[in-house]
Amino acid sequence: MNGYAAASLTVLIWGLTFVSTKILLLTFTPVEILAIRFIIGSIALFAISPRFFHSQGWKEEKYFIAAGATGIFLYYFLENASMLWTSASNSGVIVSTAPLFTALFSREKKSKWFFIGFASAVAGIAMMSLDSLGLSMESLIGDFLALLAAALWAVYAIITKKISTFGYLEIHTVRRSFIYGLMFISIPLLFWNGIGMERNMFTAENIFNLLFLGVFASALCFVLWNIAVKKLGAMKTSVFIYLVPVVTVIASSIILKESLGALSVLGTVLTLAGLFLSSH
Repeated sequence: MNGYAAASLTVLIWGLTFVSTKILLLTFTPVEILAIRFIIGSIALFAISPRFFHSQGWKEEKYFIAAGATGIFLYYFLENASMLWTSASNSGVIVSTAPLFTALFSREKKSKWFFIGFASAVAGIAMMSLDSLGLSMESLIGDFLALLAAALWAVYAIITKKISTFGYLEIHTVRRSFIYGLMFISIPLLFWNGIGMERNMFTAENIFNLLFLGVFASALCFVLWNIAVKKLGAMKTSVFIYLVPVVTVIASSIILKESLGALSVLGTVLTLAGLFLSSH
């Protein structure tokens, strides 16, 4: 597959995940969506590459556990939960600031462009939150959870950077993180008495969205993204990430009929501009 096609398809799918999750939240709890999504994703990854690998004991295993806790459980739980209170558009744009937090938490030297971009993104998020106040005070909770999710993804990115030095195939390390993530997800599921099995929960629409999140957004996109990086290089491919919130905003307005106020539009532009500037 062409590298540009692989990156474009990945971005399209990732942008639609917020809309898909918002629809599922009408029936499922955030943690139920997580559990089903990553069970499907893990099965798909095992189907792609069923081979197991043995780590070098606790000195490596602790990083896989941390990746499962931060990037699989906490990040996606907070992302899903944020959409109980705020719009899919807001959540998609705010979560896209994760690269800013990754750079902020890293020990690498930052240029002036990073701080200018960070200030622009913060101003954009503030505008979006102010616009949300016109809907309800609770929307601020959703915006805050989305921001917290972005920060946790940055922690996950730093952990996975360390994992990449172990020399294992990426598909195997991601699958291992999925499994640990599912272990953490099972804890709150016990308090929710497991996953509800009422017949009206598994409608055709819900099954489609669950398969979309599990097979396409979790397993297929991993393969496509690696194809894109291999053919285009990491730098060119990373630029496509900035299109994810754009896809989310457009899809939310068409499918969910979400409308953006003037402040939200300006906030979205400032946030995306901040992401672009910080990449310099």
